Amino acid sequence: MPQLTSWIFAALLIVLLGIAYQVGWSRSRGLVVASGEKLHSRSQYHGSLVAIWALLPAIAILILWGLFGEAITNTYIMGFLPPDVAALTGPQLAQALQRIRSLASGFGVAGTPAEWEVAAGQALAQFQLITLLIVILLAAGIGILAMFIARTRIAPRLRARNEVEAIVRIVLIACSAIAILTTAGIVASLITEAIRFFSFVSPIDFFLGTVWNPVFSSTGGGSGQYGLLPLLWGTIMVSLIAMLVALPIGLMAAIYLNQYASPRVRAVVKPIIEMLAGIPTIVYGFFAIVTVGPFLSSLGDVVGLDVSATSAATAGVVMGIMIIPFISSLSDDILNQVPRAMRDGSYGLGATQSETIIRVLLPAALPGIVGAFLLAVSRAIGETMIVVLAAGNSPVLRANPFEPISTVTVSIVNQLTGDTDFAGPQSLVAFALGLTLFAITLVLNIVALYIVRRFREQYE
Repeated sequence: MPQLTSWIFAALLIVLLGIAYQVGWSRSRGLVVASGEKLHSRSQYHGSLVAIWALLPAIAILILWGLFGEAITNTYIMGFLPPDVAALTGPQLAQALQRIRSLASGFGVAGTPAEWEVAAGQALAQFQLITLLIVILLAAGIGILAMFIARTRIAPRLRARNEVEAIVRIVLIACSAIAILTTAGIVASLITEAIRFFSFVSPIDFFLGTVWNPVFSSTGGGSGQYGLLPLLWGTIMVSLIAMLVALPIGLMAAIYLNQYASPRVRAVVKPIIEMLAGIPTIVYGFFAIVTVGPFLSSLGDVVGLDVSATSAATAGVVMGIMIIPFISSLSDDILNQVPRAMRDGSYGLGATQSETIIRVLLPAALPGIVGAFLLAVSRAIGETMIVVLAAGNSPVLRANPFEPISTVTVSIVNQLTGDTDFAGPQSLVAFALGLTLFAITLVLNIVALYIVRRFREQYE
């Protein structure tokens, strides 16, 4: 039922949009034919203005119903509940209401429903149908009324283009504000919960501690040890291995595609490389534990090294494969932005193609390549599924990349898995870890964007 309702509302808005645009467009064209006057704005702007006038009140009605419809429906259902059921609170009441909704939708419920549940389900189904028709008629009626009001405003000197552009500007500002407010809300929630965590654990113990053991003591009621350094070092180690794999391969692939590959080869190879970015990370994790981990372990046996199948090396290698498209694609775009005159000047002085690449192309593109590198690093630091499956989940401060380790993202998953009440340091530490990770990636992104911006300003 909710999915069908969404389709009906979408169809209503599309039909209303098309009719309103056609009405506004036809009205403006008719004025030109009738009076012969030149319009201030083109006909498409008049059509767009009428369409906006028709859509806005209809969308407002639908939004209001989306905000308050569930509460109205729950109030209606409460009238059919027996007194003992209506007196319930919390999850029990929610479960009773959900059973009635399930009966109304036709999906049925577990067990044999009571007579009052069947009656409430039938009444709710009728109520939902009636309210759906009322909302549709109300939205359509107000939209059509607004459409005719907007149609009467159309005149040769109506600045329709200015009004449409002003509305579009407001919409764009609202979208930008939503993005900014969302980020601010995420940061505020992280900071708030992190402050609660630091009321249990000292920030010095957290940021400088070398032991990660977030369990309550069975003897003294303690809250475990929450040293960040093992997790931070594990994250850095995996990211370094990933960049050692991705940077040379990605950069060399970009140089080949940009300088040596024919257009036919480039048209085939570049999309194949970029397909790596579209593979789900859970697939990379499965590939790591099934293929890469055993391969590295057997390779270690050949050379006489003890290599664990789940280790920092396994996670780093697979993560490096995953971020190759980031470095390759960004570096290729940056190399394309280097002015052609610089290459031609190098060739004119007698330099070979390889000398031009090493002495002219790469130095000129270096700031942009560094920016691409930092963006890839921030992507690697925030990766979760690969390290969850392939790193080994061993939060111990060690330097050997062939042994299991743990990272910040793995620990966040561990602390938030299962039933959590967010009342103790065990669960609240996830917010402190998330805030730390957010700060690291934010700094990397800011540095990367600053470098890329300077590079673009240099050649634009």
